[in-house]
Order: sequence, then structure tokens, then C-alpha cells
Amino acid sequence: MVSLLALIVVSVSPLLAQEYEPLPADPYFAAYKPLKAPPVEGLLLKPGDRLAICGDSITEQKMYSRIMETYLTVCVPQLEVTVRQFGWSGEKAPGFLARMANDVLRFDPTIATTCYAMNDHNYQPYKDEFGQIYRDASLAIIRAFKERGVRVIQGSAGTVGKMPSWVQRALGTVDDLNRSLLEFRNIDVRLAEQEQVGFADVFVPMLVQGVEAKRRCGDDYMIAGKDGVHPGWAGHLMMAYAFLKAMGLDGQIGTITVDMLNGQATASEGHRVLSAEPGRVKIESNRYPFCATGPADVDSSIRSGMTLVPFNEDLNRFTLIVRNPPAGGCRITWGEASKSYTAAQLKTGVNLAADFEVNPFSEAFHRVDEAVAAKQGYETRQIKTLFHGPEGRADMDMTAALTEKTRAPLAEAVATAFVPVRHTIRIEAR
Repeated sequence: MVSLLALIVVSVSPLLAQEYEPLPADPYFAAYKPLKAPPVEGLLLKPGDRLAICGDSITEQKMYSRIMETYLTVCVPQLEVTVRQFGWSGEKAPGFLARMANDVLRFDPTIATTCYAMNDHNYQPYKDEFGQIYRDASLAIIRAFKERGVRVIQGSAGTVGKMPSWVQRALGTVDDLNRSLLEFRNIDVRLAEQEQVGFADVFVPMLVQGVEAKRRCGDDYMIAGKDGVHPGWAGHLMMAYAFLKAMGLDGQIGTITVDMLNGQATASEGHRVLSAEPGRVKIESNRYPFCATGPADVDSSIRSGMTLVPFNEDLNRFTLIVRNPPAGGCRITWGEASKSYTAAQLKTGVNLAADFEVNPFSEAFHRVDEAVAAKQGYETRQIKTLFHGPEGRADMDMTAALTEKTRAPLAEAVATAFVPVRHTIRIEAR
């Protein structure tokens, strides 16, 4: 006969075994219990992948999706990943489930990211019925993708920054909504573990850094956007970071090593030393660092988002290592800008991508990014206006074929804009 004590141990042990993500000691976070996210195990991307970025109006903003596509195009071109975004304003997971075969699977993606729950939580305190509807639809989405051989990254929604006045059904407080979104995020964690798919944690970084950013930059800094729901560029940078990290990317863009004694230089894969002499090395690069400008204290700046998550450290390392530097350190000139470093910093390696906001890659990077923006802009029109308009209702296959003819040169423009960049690094003793 099983003892009462044994029954108590069995019933309690799953709760004791539950792990949570660490949060700051600030009492504000005491009410939040984010389940531990499953670890990223190696590179999820494969050469030649066709990525589908799926989500609601936050995805349709074409900001985090644009950051992701530009990053994949210029930072890891060797993977030859192509991208389509499928954002749809106001959409919930069941709505995407209903349209995914027609709108997404017809293009044969090999990997997909999802980002729902913002509308699914109905801008109300958490209710089990809302959570169950979301879970069932999300599970069906994951399995529909898997049946077609599509790898999945289940992304959580972010946070709410204020009560959205434009949502008529909104109830409760901002904290009520964020605690509700946390429950949806925990559903995503359980689904990712159950279905053995990837998971991108958008919620926890936005929750924590949303508080930190206000303390540092003032109450007007809205990580979730000025309307409380749709982030600016800083918030979208954080979202892109979550998805790119979930893909298992290592962030090693390139390493240039220069010996100050003999002027010799070497470069890692994707870069080629054209000439080297004491104090100067000229390089041709077929991989770019991610380039972003803007002030650090405004939520409309990508550069500001880079101060809230370790984007440059984890995903954007273009490293210069100087062997045998003079004891007093060196002045590094790259493009039009110069910065000084100690000998110890140079021996360890300095991240030029983090330190040089404007650099020799900036113009070429901007051209690729603009081409990505134009292509993704058309993808919204292709799906929302034409697939789901009178053209699609009359003849879906013909509409798909004709719109692909319009999209093709836009996709080609992205590839054409990405060209090798020649640049020079000058190293002078201080």
C-alpha cells in the first residue's frame, strides 16, 4: 500500500523540479515566473534554407523581419538563406493556421518562425480558455509545418507598455496583460519542448530591459512602442536578436590579425588580405558586419536596442587582433573614424563592428537593407491584397504565378546589392 507521504512526494516533486529563468532582484519582477527556455543546440539553419517569418501586425511592421533578412544576407552569406515575411495585422494563431497552406506552404519553406499571442491573449488578464485556444492552434501550426519537413522556431510575444486605447476589449492593467502574456510565453516553452522545435524568447528580455531602459533613458522610452504594443526599432532589434540567437548563429563575422613587428596580416573565411605593410592592411570582405546608427537613448534607434541585449557581442563580432603592439597602445583608423586602444585590448581583440558606428561597410549595407525593405513591402501586398483579394478569389494559382514575377526582380535586387567591400585598417602607435 502506498503511504500518504509517498503520494505527497510524488505530487509535489514536479513542482520542485520546475526551473525558471532568472530575473532581477527588483520586487517588480516577483510576480513573474518564466519557465526556463530550452537550450539552443547547434546551428538550426542549413545552407539554402528558405525562411518564412510569420506573425501578426508586429511582424507586418516589417522591422524585426527586415533586420533578420538583412543580417542573414550580409553577415552569413555563405548559408545562402532566402526570406519571406508573412505578417498580418490583427491576426491570432487560429487565423494563421487557416491560411498557412495557401499563403506560406505553397512557397515550400524549409524553416519558419512564428510570433503570435499578442492578439490571442485578447488584451485581458489570463484566462484558461484563451490559453487553450492558442495552444491548440499553435500545436496544429507546428505539426503542419513539421509534416512538410519545415523546421520551426516558436517565438513568444513581447510585452505591453501601456493599455492600448485602440483595443475595445482591453481590460485590466498593464501588469495584468504582461502576466497574461507570460502565461502564453510559458505555453510556447512547453510546446517547443514537447515538439522538439526551437524557441525564441522575446518576452523576458523585453520585460526586463523595458524597465531598465526607462530607468536609464526616462519614462518616454517605450520598448513596446509608443502605442504600447508595436515596438520601435529598439524593440524590434531585441526581437530579431531573439530569433537569430534561436537559430544557433555564432556571430563570428570575421577576424583580422595584424603583426606590428613585420606588418603581416591574416583574415578569416569570408575576407581576403589584399596587401599588408607595417601600420596598414587592405582587405576585401565578402561578409559584412551588421551596421546601425542612431542615439543610444531613444526607442526609435536600432543602435539603442543594441545596448539592451548583447547583439554585438553575440551576433556581430568583426574582430581586429594586433600582435606585438607598442606598450602605449595604438590608434586605429577604419574609414573616416579613429579610436584608440590599449595594448592589452588589441592583443585580446577589439570588435570594430561595435566601436565604429559608421564604417566602410555602411553604404553597401544600407543598399542591401533598402532592397530588403522594398521586397518585404511587396510581400505584404502580394499576400494580403492580391492573394486575399478579387484576383486570388478568381484564380489563386494564376495570382501566385503573376505576383511571383513581380517579386522576382525585387528578390534579385537584394542579391545584386550585396557586393564585396574593400576597406583599409590603419594602425598607428599612440
